Amino acid sequence: MRIVLLGAPGSGKGTQAKKLMADNNIPQVSTGDMLRQAIANGTRFGLQAKAVIDAGNLAPDEVVLGIISERLGQPDAENGFILDGFPRTTQQALDLEDLLDELGTPLDTAILLDIDFDILVKRLTGRRTCSRTGKLLNVYFSSAEELDECTRSGGELVQRVDDNEATISNRLNVYRERTEPLIDFYESRGKLIKIDAEGEIDEVYARLTAALS
Repeated sequence: MRIVLLGAPGSGKGTQAKKLMADNNIPQVSTGDMLRQAIANGTRFGLQAKAVIDAGNLAPDEVVLGIISERLGQPDAENGFILDGFPRTTQQALDLEDLLDELGTPLDTAILLDIDFDILVKRLTGRRTCSRTGKLLNVYFSSAEELDECTRSGGELVQRVDDNEATISNRLNVYRERTEPLIDFYESRGKLIKIDAEGEIDEVYARLTAALS
């Protein structure tokens, strides 16, 4: 099972990837995690990435692809992988396609977690953490009982600094401009599966596993 996971910020990619990973014994390959690990391990591409990042720049595509190649060569990826966070552009998707063909591990499927943008904004701007228990809540979707339980216990509902509407709108606009074209890219290759990502986590996961089977 070799998968690219697509979806806007807040669509639930990370959550669903972790469930797939646990049930199928395949790694979730997150570019951010890989960059940090490659730098920590001092690999060839990790050292290149460190030099660029230390200068305050983003790691170039060829370095990220090199790190992906190193990661997919590890034993735990022999039976498959879930790519999360890459590709983000059509050019990256073309480069990834070439890399996977070279490795003899072509992509099986690109999964789009599809959800209305108005719901995404509520998911992201409504996120709160209970300062006392650390429980993740949402002022729009959590029950009044759950929200009151936090405040009754002496906690506060804390919002992340970057969960404000202006920041969220910008992130979604960047996604629309740069990453949404990947939907057509993978659809044209007959590899796209769309999953309705609205609803409870387990409901979405049931749709996902049914589509993959």
